[in-house]
Amino acid sequence: MNFFNKTGKTAIGSRLRMLTETIMEDAARIYQLYGSNLQPKWFPVYYVLTEGDAKTITAIAKEIGHSHPSVSKIIGEMKKAGLVVEKKDKVDGRRNLVQLTKKGLEINETLQLQLIDVGNAVEAISAQTTNDLWKAIAEWEYLLEQQSLISRVTALWKKREADKVKIVDYQPAYKTAFKALNEEWISRWFKMEPADYQSLDDPDGYFLKKGGHIFVALFNDEPVGVCALIKLDDPDYDYEMAKMAVSPKAQGKSIGWLLGQAIIEKARSLGARNVFLESNTILKPAISLYEKLGFKKVVNRPSPYERANIQMALDIV
Repeated sequence: MNFFNKTGKTAIGSRLRMLTETIMEDAARIYQLYGSNLQPKWFPVYYVLTEGDAKTITAIAKEIGHSHPSVSKIIGEMKKAGLVVEKKDKVDGRRNLVQLTKKGLEINETLQLQLIDVGNAVEAISAQTTNDLWKAIAEWEYLLEQQSLISRVTALWKKREADKVKIVDYQPAYKTAFKALNEEWISRWFKMEPADYQSLDDPDGYFLKKGGHIFVALFNDEPVGVCALIKLDDPDYDYEMAKMAVSPKAQGKSIGWLLGQAIIEKARSLGARNVFLESNTILKPAISLYEKLGFKKVVNRPSPYERANIQMALDIV
């Protein structure tokens, strides 16, 4: 156990596997002790079949929470051992039903005594422990069903990566990156349009000198994301969020979220009532991000972009 004392809870999978292997080894010996040729891994399938009616493999898999291929393999092994038989469903000939053979049913007599003794042995172990393992397992199963371990770790990883990101103001040194990052995603999904070249070739004149702003996301001091705020001369909207682009190699680090928040805060500091944007519904992650930032779909108005098929706006409060 010294290894697990060193690793702590990060080796939970390895520790649970060792505990499972220890219990399964004893389980195999227990079946032999009671004169049964049942294998521990067959138990869930066997137990379900002892309840009476013949069942399909699909029904068994659903009841015990195993995959269909896993149950199908176990059924094949049990058939070779002479414990189960498959037959056509009289009502629906397309379905095969599985049921215990006479030999399989005979095992159930000694199994009942075995279950009593095993249950008492487990209870005795529980009585000697501070924590109830059975209840703890149920709690873990419930919590992991609500949010898996991978999603929990991914969230922590994203936060750690996001902490490495710096959002800085645009400088002339970032002009090439500003154009390249936008040209990369636009060309991948659509085609560059005249309005793109107009803004990307002269970000200073198109955005900054007209009262707008540009933010650049740095990861390890490399520009990997950009986003601009355009001052609008419009009766309904004050500013537009535009030209958000994140390098594919830097995705998954919450860069779009950080840039979006920076743009919204900048608009707020400039006294904006709202922020407008245009996009395309084929860009599902982008639309999801905008919705998360608080943008809502608005009625479309004329756009300088052929690719724009959705317009959204955010009220600044």
